[in-house]
Amino acid sequence: MTNLILAAIVALTAGVVIGIFIGRSGQGSTLRQRRAEQQIDELRSEYTRYQAQVNEHFMESAHLLRRFNDTYRDVNQHMARGANRLCNDEDWLEELDKETSRARLGDDRDNGVEPPRDYAPKVDPSEKGTLAEDYGLASKSGEKA
Repeated sequence: MTNLILAAIVALTAGVVIGIFIGRSGQGSTLRQRRAEQQIDELRSEYTRYQAQVNEHFMESAHLLRRFNDTYRDVNQHMARGANRLCNDEDWLEELDKETSRARLGDDRDNGVEPPRDYAPKVDPSEKGTLAEDYGLASKSGEKA
């Protein structure tokens, strides 16, 4: 009978030890899962804050650009009113109107200003351009280039 009680105690102790090991191994995976979920939540909140900052930045930029355009328009109108009030030369006023309309349209070609070219213009219209198929090929006698 003593042997039976002793065997039961040993079996109980072994069962408790095995149960603790199994329980801890299960807790490790749930602990890692909780940490991963916590990191995901932190990243989501950081991303949400970042989106809010980007939205705020572009809203403020749009507001500042709107104010800038309004101020530019006010300065332009002020200069035009001053020119009308202070200058009596009609030719000069017409030239000023042309310049302000060109400035609004961004047209500088009438002033002789051209945008830069990425090619050299031909001097003689009859010469072949660099994109011609036979450009730079020497022709043999009797054959077409």
